[in-house]
Amino acid sequence: MAVYKRTYKGYSGELTPTWSRFMILPRYSYARLFQSKFLLLFYLACFIYPLGCVGYIYLAHNLSFLATFRVPTNALTIDANFFILFCSFQFGMAYFMTAFIGPGLVSPDLTNNALPLYLCRPFSRTEYVIGRMSVLMWVLSSITWIPGLLLFGVQSSLAGWNWAKENYFIAGAIFIALMICNVLLSLIAMTVSSRVKWKVLAGIIIIAIFIAGAGFGTAINAVMRTHYGSLINLTQITRTIWGGLFRISVSGSRDVLTPAEAWFAIAGISALCLWLLSRKVRAFEVVK
Repeated sequence: MAVYKRTYKGYSGELTPTWSRFMILPRYSYARLFQSKFLLLFYLACFIYPLGCVGYIYLAHNLSFLATFRVPTNALTIDANFFILFCSFQFGMAYFMTAFIGPGLVSPDLTNNALPLYLCRPFSRTEYVIGRMSVLMWVLSSITWIPGLLLFGVQSSLAGWNWAKENYFIAGAIFIALMICNVLLSLIAMTVSSRVKWKVLAGIIIIAIFIAGAGFGTAINAVMRTHYGSLINLTQITRTIWGGLFRISVSGSRDVLTPAEAWFAIAGISALCLWLLSRKVRAFEVVK
């Protein structure tokens, strides 16, 4: 349109609310996320164990069915150990899901120099990080704490109000424990994606972080005769935090951290990931 004709007019339509602008990133990301049949099948497979847990809870309250097979009525118990086992299994599934989805969160924008196009608009770096992070957070939530709370609801409906009143802390533990893990996995995935542009290598690194951290942490504890090596052992950190949330003791090992040390380690790792992201998520890049 020629400028001299003066027929150009500014946009006068409805503006998107500022608080929801970050949602444009996951909106278009989900359109191509499950185009991979393998990823779709793996996502569906993540619900097999929760469905099995529903059947386990039903059997635990179906005394007549258990009596048919001469199974003791107290053989199937639903307590904090049952739910922490559920959280552990689903966290493992979320771990591999992160390795599949995480490498494609930030690296394509950096490879194609798309960040200046995002950030030249009324779209801050914080909104960009939250938008990309929410892509993975919503997927992980759908296979972790959401099924966990549904299981707690099924158990409460079958066991009665007294059981729910005595074990109310389990619901909060499920949400907090798995939400912490989802945030940690998302931050690690975005940090690796921003640093490694090859998706296959980035996925391998995400998987290796937990394995390498456990190995190096155990080696440091053995050589230095301390337990501070577990500060880089993400498995040990989450186990310690979960033990406090579910009110289950995890003592008995020299490598066990205190709850305060575990929370400090989570905060430190999250802060490190955010700092590394802030170094890459910019509207410009200095080339030396």
